[in-house]
Amino acid sequence: MTQSPPPASASLDLDRILVGRDFRAPRADLNDKVILITGGTGSFGRAFTRQVCAEFTPRKLIIFSRDELKQYEMAQEFPADRYPFMRWFIGDVRDADRLRTAMRGVDYVIHAAALKHVPIAEYNPFECIKTNVFGAENVVNAAIDARVKGVVALSTDKAANPINLYGASKLASDKIFVAAEAMAGDSGVKFCVVRYGNVVGSRGSVAPFFQRLVAEGADSLPITDVRMTRFWITLTQGVNFVLSSLALMKGAEIFVPKIPSMHTVELARAIAPHLPHHVVGIRPGEKLHEIMVPEDDARSTVELDDRFVILPSHSPGRMQAYLDAGGIRLPEGFSYCSNINEEQLGAEDLRKILAAPNAG
Repeated sequence: MTQSPPPASASLDLDRILVGRDFRAPRADLNDKVILITGGTGSFGRAFTRQVCAEFTPRKLIIFSRDELKQYEMAQEFPADRYPFMRWFIGDVRDADRLRTAMRGVDYVIHAAALKHVPIAEYNPFECIKTNVFGAENVVNAAIDARVKGVVALSTDKAANPINLYGASKLASDKIFVAAEAMAGDSGVKFCVVRYGNVVGSRGSVAPFFQRLVAEGADSLPITDVRMTRFWITLTQGVNFVLSSLALMKGAEIFVPKIPSMHTVELARAIAPHLPHHVVGIRPGEKLHEIMVPEDDARSTVELDDRFVILPSHSPGRMQAYLDAGGIRLPEGFSYCSNINEEQLGAEDLRKILAAPNAG
């Protein structure tokens, strides 16, 4: 049993992360709009719904998901007498006809539905493809048929240079949404993708796993590799990033937020500073470090104050529009990776994030 050595990384000013980079601007106006969220009962969907209910009065906010129990439980949080605009649709993104029905009269679609667990996807490859790839195709076709105004699809850092099926399926999904504008023709539907890293406190992430082990009385925490790093974002930041990308998008972009990275050992220290660690090795399909803007994509990427925008290489006019608006081209050889990210979180930083109101 050994205590992991601390990484050589500087701590960050939390005000800069949680306030200066809240991703609230520009802001989409969802008042009197009809919004549909696929996978709406997940961690993101619940957080998005809370934010929309707090800031806007939509005409309808449609929760589209396949789990009736989760919908029932979520409906208790958003009762009809207080939130008369809430709607609940049981459905699966694999079901094209049900999606078409749900999207009638919809203005904006937030596509959050996915099979997201790496080991489960490796063991159930056909199910992963049906949801993440065929489901993306169904969302695109239904959105075009309904002539919605805009679609924002949630992606993952694992879609960049993927080494597991989940990442590969999300890369395919990203490609579908980026190409969808050409398929949309004169319908006027805009599509974009948002790609970000691990979400602090979301179900299935390593933080709740560590917290459960501590609650169960573990005498040490398992670390896959002391060198491992990941990008981190809070749920509130993730929701804000989607809303700002919805307002900013011109179509066919992949938006990548500027967010801090963290060594997994620092995360373990933040959650249980009194416990030692034991190394268990990297799981199949897992990376040592994550990447969100690969070097090859960086050539068609512009940098804004709080994000990177990966643009289709076949559309120089779109690149020029972002440059005219103040975007900056990235230098040759640039890549946005968790291990070389200039912004690194320490254990104390993460403790402050977890303690901050609305961080989760």
